[in-house]
Amino acid sequence: MLDRAAERPLPVQLAGALRAATAGGVLRPGDRLPSTRALAVTLGVSRTVTAAAYDQLLAEGWVSARRGAGTFVETVPPVDLGSTATMPPSRGSTVALLPSGVDLGAGTPCVEVLDRAAWRRAWRAAADAPPDAGPDPVGLPAFRVAVVEHLLRHRGLPADPDAVLATSGSSAAVAELARTLPPGARVAVEEPGYRRAVTALRAAGCTVVPVPVPVDAAGLVVDAVPPGVDAVYCTPAHQFPLGARLSAARRVALVERARREGFLVVEDDYDGELRYDVAPLPLLAALGPDVVAHLGTASKLLTPTLGVGWLVAPPAVVAAVRAQRDATGTRPARAGQRVFVALAAHGDLARHLRRLRRELAGRRAEVVAALGGAVTGEEAGAHVVALLPDGDAERAAVAQAARHGVALDGLARHHGGPPVASGIVLGYAGPTRAELRRALPIAADALAAAATV
Repeated sequence: MLDRAAERPLPVQLAGALRAATAGGVLRPGDRLPSTRALAVTLGVSRTVTAAAYDQLLAEGWVSARRGAGTFVETVPPVDLGSTATMPPSRGSTVALLPSGVDLGAGTPCVEVLDRAAWRRAWRAAADAPPDAGPDPVGLPAFRVAVVEHLLRHRGLPADPDAVLATSGSSAAVAELARTLPPGARVAVEEPGYRRAVTALRAAGCTVVPVPVPVDAAGLVVDAVPPGVDAVYCTPAHQFPLGARLSAARRVALVERARREGFLVVEDDYDGELRYDVAPLPLLAALGPDVVAHLGTASKLLTPTLGVGWLVAPPAVVAAVRAQRDATGTRPARAGQRVFVALAAHGDLARHLRRLRRELAGRRAEVVAALGGAVTGEEAGAHVVALLPDGDAERAAVAQAARHGVALDGLARHHGGPPVASGIVLGYAGPTRAELRRALPIAADALAAAATV
């Protein structure tokens, strides 16, 4: 504890206590420290005290500030453990119980609303099946039927179970599809867009076209897709990261171009089920089942623990993926499929989706209110975008929030080339509701300050 009656200034005491906590093993290299604001509240001191202590430790090199992530212990300092001013605190001390930071990045599911009783029940049901004796390159029949029912009920997509393949998730499916394309195949992607998909395409030997396709308020600009591509990757339901929804006219135009020019459309249904105030539009796969490969995943809907997703594609594409799996021994794990089937069979999946939509709608309203309504994107999904004037403002917002224990995600990293937009991609599904409410004022202050930079 800090001693206000001591001769040593409070920042010096706190810096010494943090050094001692590291030397004593309470804090370890790689641990994230709380924000200066959160620490000040915990200790009952001014934030000037905690900021000065952190500045001292940063100057000495014992901690480091990572942009967009927070302040982390870098290494163990040498401490005179005989000094009462620097004795390491016990595990039950104030320093050991400091609150951790909050990550407001996008892409993390809202596991807080998952019914744990239904979760346990599904795993028990999955365990009733006997162990598998051999590989399965397609997916459990029951899983494919469950996916068909889910897509028809929640996404309006009629599909035949024979057109469905189980996958290990959307990114894995992108990689599998990429390997079925001709060597060096040219693929157009959104800008800004989902960089993990771009990485998967390149790793599979595809060439991502050097001029990315821009995105505006109506989604992917179809007229900007260059001629001569072999495939187009897009996120039409809730464009990642800008949050636009591909308009009906552009959906039709993209499918017509694919048919006319002979390219494959890879429809990543990012946040597709997570709509609450937005009427659904026809999926690209419903408009063009002959030219569209539709990808879905349980990772954002439920949890990445299942490691399961689905691919709905034309027969030739399904056959190519199956042949590739047979040749390489690649196969999606069945455990997650069985859990998904059990959740769907008992109605728990549908109930979870209803709870999830209500929860995310409420969270989004809180986010919009906290940010003064200055967000872009459709009223759906699990993130919003707050635009900023330029890259300097974006970096300033990330840095200020990080100093207070909140990790923000800048738009810059979602671009393949020079950024065409600057701002913050703010996710609201991953934290608990309490964490979100604690972090939103910090994020709002950082954005407001950055807007005036």
